[in-house]
Amino acid sequence: MSDGEGSPGGAGRAAESKRKDARRNKEALLDAAAAVFVTSGVEAPVRDIAARAGVGLGTIYRHFPKRADLIIAVYRHQVDALAEAGPALLESGASPHAALGQWISRFVDFLVTKHGLAAALRSDDTGFEALHAYFLDRLVPVCARLLEAAVAAGEIHSDIEALALMRGVGNLCIGGDSDPRYEPRRLVELLIAGLRHPPLTAG
Repeated sequence: MSDGEGSPGGAGRAAESKRKDARRNKEALLDAAAAVFVTSGVEAPVRDIAARAGVGLGTIYRHFPKRADLIIAVYRHQVDALAEAGPALLESGASPHAALGQWISRFVDFLVTKHGLAAALRSDDTGFEALHAYFLDRLVPVCARLLEAAVAAGEIHSDIEALALMRGVGNLCIGGDSDPRYEPRRLVELLIAGLRHPPLTAG
C-alpha cells in the first residue's frame, strides 16, 4: 500500500509539516515584532512589523486581532526563549559564571522590550498579573540554576538569591531609555563581576 500524501500516514505527515511551518512562521512574526518594539516601542505601527516579518497586515491580524494580543505573545515568546537559553549557555559556556553573565546580558535585552508593557495592559490588571506570574515561574528557576552551578564551581558567593539578582538588574535598567548618558549594561556587568570570589593572593 502506498504511504504517499493520499494515504492516512502521508496525510498525517503533511498535516504535521503544515503545523511546523505555521509554528515557524508565527515565531518569525514574534521575533520581528520584538525587534520593532525595541526600536520603536510597543505602540509601533503594525505595518512596520509586517514589513520586517515579510508578511501582509492580514496575517498579523489573523493571529493577533488586537495589539494587546501581539504584545502578550511577544512577551511570552521572549520569556520562553530566555528560559531555554539558560541550560544551553550553561552547557556551552566557558564556565558557569560566564554562562550566568551571558544569560544576564540576554535578560537585559529582554527588559528593553518589556518597556511599555505595563502601560499597554493597564486596562487589564488581571492579564498583567498573569504575565508577571509566568515570567517568575519560567525565569527565576533558570537564574537559580545558573547561580547554583557557579556556586558549586567555587566561582561566586553563595548568599545571592535568583529573584534578588533579577530585581537588582531590573532596577539598574530603569532610566536607560530616558538618559542617553546612562549605561545600565555597564553597571550590570560590574554587578555580575562583583559576584565573584575575590582572587586569591600569594601568601
